[in-house]
Parts: sequence; structure tokens; C-alpha cells
Amino acid sequence: MTAKGTAWLVAGLRTPFARVDGPLRKLDAIALSVPVAKAMAAQLPAGARPDLVVWGTVVANLGWSNIAREVVIEAGIDPSTPAFSTVLACSTSMAAVFEAAGMLGNDVDLAMCGGVESMSRVQIGLKQGMSDWLRRLTQARSFGERIDRITEFPWKDFGLHVPAIANRATGKSMGEHCEEMAKEWHIARADQDRIALQSHQRAVKAMAGGFFDDLLVSAEGMAKDGIPRADSSAEKLATLKPAFDRTSGRGTITAGNASPLTDGAAALWVANDAGLARVPASRPRARLVDWEIAAVDIFHEGLLMAPAYAIPRLLARNALTLDAIDLWEIHEAFAAQVLCNVAAIESEAFVREKAKVDAALGKFPWERWNPNGGSIAIGHPFGATGARILSQAVKELAAMGAGKRAVVSICADGGVGTVALLESA
Repeated sequence: MTAKGTAWLVAGLRTPFARVDGPLRKLDAIALSVPVAKAMAAQLPAGARPDLVVWGTVVANLGWSNIAREVVIEAGIDPSTPAFSTVLACSTSMAAVFEAAGMLGNDVDLAMCGGVESMSRVQIGLKQGMSDWLRRLTQARSFGERIDRITEFPWKDFGLHVPAIANRATGKSMGEHCEEMAKEWHIARADQDRIALQSHQRAVKAMAGGFFDDLLVSAEGMAKDGIPRADSSAEKLATLKPAFDRTSGRGTITAGNASPLTDGAAALWVANDAGLARVPASRPRARLVDWEIAAVDIFHEGLLMAPAYAIPRLLARNALTLDAIDLWEIHEAFAAQVLCNVAAIESEAFVREKAKVDAALGKFPWERWNPNGGSIAIGHPFGATGARILSQAVKELAAMGAGKRAVVSICADGGVGTVALLESA
């Protein structure tokens, strides 16, 4: 979908990302979001506020239903600021950006869009039958009714509901689905490990060079990302055992070539020309030219293959080829997923027959891909990744000079994918 008028993305801020049960483990999703939202709001002129806040998290919490509103209040942002929550699995905060861009005008000139995940604070609850029984028990009005409810105790639902990182419809995790994709597309373990090693090497180099410094706000004493490993090597990655297919002898996805469970929050600005004047001129910015959301039949296509449908459609609509894009930021849920999607968009048959795009897109320019590391090294807090990867792309693109283009792509659970086309001013 093409933006109505000019929609700008302005690089925002994020917490450092940390592994689950690490330095950020004490902070729930709201507490993780607050330092980011406060620091973002502090960039505005005194007394000013955003016209809209869109925020999201993937793992639900019983303590709130509209986390965006809770973040506005806890961060001390003017309570008259409208705020709503959104969720689209790993694409959550990218979807927030698309929603805000579509709402520009109509009294919305500047929106704060972001997301968060506190994987260390996943809430465990009662199974549904147990919860229903307990609610009915507390509603009993007499001793006799309470006895009746007690005799209805749902033994088959006795126990706790522990959220699982698995697709509800298929019962399989994203890692299991990605193993199927890797086998279908003949993705070698060595190539996956090479992608993972590059991610760490590039992230470590970017950290040492200060690339992330103006994109980070400290939390719990952390000032830098805690996941990138300077000591990663091809030899170490090769020693790791398969994590999702341990029995066939053909498993290739390991803890080393997959993104880790991560805590973190991130945000960025979405603005029209009027809103752009309210954010610091020093912040990198780029035009949001176009975007695409695609979905696949997860019973007949790889769960994480939607970007391979979205990217060709986006490029064809804008009369572009793969080589016409100066920067590629592709979310590294798994190294295998990146390789599968690239193989698909390079395939004329796939693009024509499955994506329904009658265009040859050419070869993928790997030298322009994730130059400062990706989710394997930096981390992947589900709700925050979209804002992280977009801010990173905006900063990278702005440094290239005017007229440069970037494509930012995220795969998401459920067979969904989101892709954005950016252009530097």
C-alpha cells in the first residue's frame, strides 16, 4: 500500500536487547517500554506531545489489555494522547508504523510507534476449564451452590496454562516449521552458520564503531546490547546440535543460527511534513514510500515464506529489481528463513507462479544486506523487532545520501510477512 502524501520515518530509540532471564528479567513489558517512551517524548519541544501512540506486544498479560495506553500513562506523557495497541507477531511494531502512516492527517501529524517483549516475564495462568470453574465458584451465593460447584471440579483441566512458542493451528514451533523450509529449499547447515557468523561479526563491529549509541537508551544499568558475541566462530557454530530436528539426522537449525529469546523495547517516529518539524533535525529520517503485507497458506507453504510473496509485489508495483535496492534489512528469525526467502525471490518460477508477479527480479545483492547485524546477533523481542529494524535501516539509509532505497522485511508467525520500501531524502 502506498502512503497517502508524504510519510516520514524518523529513527527512534530502544533499550539494549538482552537474553531471556538476563539483565532485564525484572522488568515487565510496561516497565521495559517506559524508558524508551520517556526518552522519545523528551525529544519533542517543551510542552509538546505526540498526536498518537501505537504500541504492541505479542505475549499477552492479564494485567492490561491496551499496553499502549498504559505506557503513555506510566511514561508521564500527556494523558490526553490517544493510544492503541496492535499485534502482528514478529511484525507487530512494523504494523504499528503502517497503521500510523495510514492515519496521518486528520489531526495526526506525528505518531510514536513501538513495541516490546519481556520474555522473562511471560505470565502463566490457569487452564480455561479451571478458570471457568473458579469464576463460577466465586459467584456462588449460598453454601449449597458452593458445594455444587466444588463437586464440579474440572479434574481434566487441573493444572496451569503455560504459553508455548508454537503456532496454534499447526501445533509446531517456528523452528520446526523453518526446518521443513530448509529441507524443501535444500539450505545447507554451513550456509546457515555463515549467515549467523556474519550477523555477530557485523553487530560487534557496529557496536565498537558507535553505530548504535544514538539509538539506545539505558535500562537496568545496561547501555549496550548483551547478545552479540565477539568470540563467535565458524568452528564453534559447527559444534552445536540441531535444536528442532534432533532425530532425522537432517536437522540444520541450532541455537547458534537462530535468533534467541530476547527482552527489549523499541520505538520510532512516523510523521507527515508538519510532524517532521517537531522532531530534532539531527535525527535520521527517510520517506516511507510503500509497504506490503502478505500471508500464505501455512498448510501448503512454509510458515515464514510470506516475505517471498510480499517483496516481488512491492518491487513490481514500483518498477524495481533486487539490484535497484541500495540497502536490504531482512529480519533474521533464523538464518535458514533468510536463505529460503532469498532463494524464492531469485526464482523466476516462484515469483511468476506463486507470488503472481510477471517480472524477473534478478540476483539478490548480498553485499547490501544487514550491514550492521541482524536479529540472530542483536536479538529478537517479538513486539520490538519492527521498530528496531526500521530505525536501524533509516539511520543506515540516511548516511548514504539522497535518493537511496531500502527494503525492510519481517516474517511473522501465522504465515504473515510485512515489507517496507524506504527512500532517503
